[in-house]
Amino acid sequence: MKRAFLLLSLTIAASLPLAGCAAAPGGDAPSLAKRPVEGRFDIAPPAVVVAPPGPLPADLAGRLARWEADAAAGQQGFAAERGTAASLVSAAAGAPVASERWVVAQQAISRLGAARAPLTAALADIDRLYLERSIDEQVDGLPDIYALRDRLADLASTQDAVIESLNSQLPGQ
Repeated sequence: MKRAFLLLSLTIAASLPLAGCAAAPGGDAPSLAKRPVEGRFDIAPPAVVVAPPGPLPADLAGRLARWEADAAAGQQGFAAERGTAASLVSAAAGAPVASERWVVAQQAISRLGAARAPLTAALADIDRLYLERSIDEQVDGLPDIYALRDRLADLASTQDAVIESLNSQLPGQ
């Protein structure tokens, strides 16, 4: 009996809050229409005029030319070492790890990586310049800087793929 009374009282107690949600038709329920205060922020924000970037400042033109020359030197050095490294890696393809041929091939790959150092250094410098100028909001010359950075990154990516391919041909890699 006590259980039934307890169950009945819990059911009634749970349904009481729901009774307030049922509004009588034509009752005084709040309207969902837009109020006048809600429209006061419905205005278009003012247009922000951003000046396009200007030409590359004269002090940066020389640095970009030097980085481009460094990248070209790195590419030439890489190309000169690539053929030797590829032939040494193919000669070591069946050799056991740490054998003489394997070590010679690893050294050739290391020389190949070292030959590209001027390119990777130039890419790091131009990345730093791009970030510094972006943070300082100095937009003049950024398209030129980014275009050179993009070319150098493509060269470095191609070289990375060559080195990865050579490494994958050696046992134990």
